[in-house]
Amino acid sequence: MEYLESTELQNSYCPARQTTRKYCKEILTLLQGFFYIASFVSFTACQERAADTPTQGKIAIAVDESFQPLIQAEVDAFQASYKYAKVTPIYTTEAQAMRLMLADSVRSVIITRSFSAEELEFYAKRKITPDSLKIATEAVALIVNKKNADSLLTMNRFRAILNGSIKTWKEISGQGPTKDIVIVFDNGNSSNLSFIKRKFGLGNDFDKKIYAAQSNKKVIEYVQQNENAIGLIGVSWISDVDDPKQQFARKDVSVVALAEKDDPTIDDYYQPYAAYLKTKQYPLYRDLYIVSGEARKGLGTGFAAYVASEKGQLIILKAGLLPATQPIRLVKVNTR
Repeated sequence: MEYLESTELQNSYCPARQTTRKYCKEILTLLQGFFYIASFVSFTACQERAADTPTQGKIAIAVDESFQPLIQAEVDAFQASYKYAKVTPIYTTEAQAMRLMLADSVRSVIITRSFSAEELEFYAKRKITPDSLKIATEAVALIVNKKNADSLLTMNRFRAILNGSIKTWKEISGQGPTKDIVIVFDNGNSSNLSFIKRKFGLGNDFDKKIYAAQSNKKVIEYVQQNENAIGLIGVSWISDVDDPKQQFARKDVSVVALAEKDDPTIDDYYQPYAAYLKTKQYPLYRDLYIVSGEARKGLGTGFAAYVASEKGQLIILKAGLLPATQPIRLVKVNTR
């Protein structure tokens, strides 16, 4: 059996080797260039297919755990409308949520503030214009055990509970539990705690006076089991009247009504309902934002637009909060 040497094989493809070597090299170079371009186009196309758009793709967002019931409802509705979109919420503290976004671990965060000056400078150095969108007005709700008769508080009495001037419920009405009041928050780094400290001018020593239950859900459970407790939670954990889980949780707790006046009548007390958030008659209200560090319009932008749309704002209203981008009408009902 005869075998062709490599030179003979080359000559079988390129007869008249001496005169056509340059021509063959040019053909090979063109073929190599073609395969390189084809590979590059294929790779680029794969990248484009993998990149998210406002209505499809996969992203993670970080959410202050105080708003978990509301944001989970928004995520579920968004994904039902856009079947190729996958938004994975990470429920954590407000401080940790922002740290995750600054580290590029998540695209957007949902918290109770916009960007700080330092955070804006961080994005300016990266030539990114971050976005901040107010989506709702929310509230910190106060809850007490159902057996506690003191579900009406003035702001000054609540302040006295916080600073320790009032130590037991019995000091308020003469008939409450005699054990020391336990002030229960979700977390030592939570937005609920930060908000109350700012609102009432409390220092860091206040942190030693609280019990941190580790989540809003566990705050509710603690108050259900302890008559002397007062819990502070995001109102969306108890405000949806159509959610059977929330209504079951409310069975053993009472939502405290607050009054600004020191000598109030019964009509001066307000609970954290959307109508009283709009009129600001319930005093412990705060705004809720979606803040984004996206460098382009991707799925994070699409989700924010959905929450700000009429559908998304109806979910906020149903959850018992005040929508930020859609008007609502207040109707006064005379019950007398």
